Amino acid sequence: MSDSLVDSFIANLEAVAGKAHVVDGPEAAAGTIAQIIAEANLTRAAIAHVPPVLADALRPLLLEKGVQLKEEPFAADSLPLFLDDVQVGITGIDFAIAQTGTMVEVATNDATRLVSSMPRTYIGVFHATEIVPTLLESAPRLRAVFRQHAPNVMVSFISGPSRTGDIEMILTLGVHGPENAHAIIVQEKVS
Repeated sequence: MSDSLVDSFIANLEAVAGKAHVVDGPEAAAGTIAQIIAEANLTRAAIAHVPPVLADALRPLLLEKGVQLKEEPFAADSLPLFLDDVQVGITGIDFAIAQTGTMVEVATNDATRLVSSMPRTYIGVFHATEIVPTLLESAPRLRAVFRQHAPNVMVSFISGPSRTGDIEMILTLGVHGPENAHAIIVQEKVS
C-alpha cells in the first residue's frame, strides 16, 4: 500500500467536501469516531457491517459519552423509523477508490445501506490496503461481489456528503442523504 494512494484518496474526498482521518488501528479508529460524534454534539448512533474488534472498541467510548448506540441485527419492520431518529451512521467499507475519493460499500441487507444513507452524519471505516487507484481497477472487485452474493446485493459509491443542485446551479449538501461524510482510514489491519 503506497502513501500516495492514501494521499490521493484524501485529496479527492476533501475536494467533494468529505473529511478523512488516518489512524493507526481499531482503538484509534474508535477514538476518532467518538471525537467526531462528541464535537458535533450527536447523541444517537447506529453501526452496521463493522469488524467486531472496532465495534468492541467503539461501544464503551460512545456509551461513556451518553450516546445511544444501536447495532445489528435491526428489526426489518422498524428499521426505517428507527434510522429516522439516528444522527450518525457508521459502517465498514469494502474498498475505496483513490481517483474519486469514493468509499464503496457492499450491502446484502437494508440495514447496512440505510445506516450509511439516512443519518445526517456518515462515517465509513476501511483499511488503507483496501484503496484501489482508479474506478477501472475496481471493476474486478465489483464483478466478484456480484458473482459471490445474492441477487439483491447493492453497491453504494459514497463520495462525500449527499449533494444536489437546482436550476440556478446552487449546490446544496445533505438533501438526499448525509450532509457530513467522514472516512476513517486505518493503517493497521482491522479484522
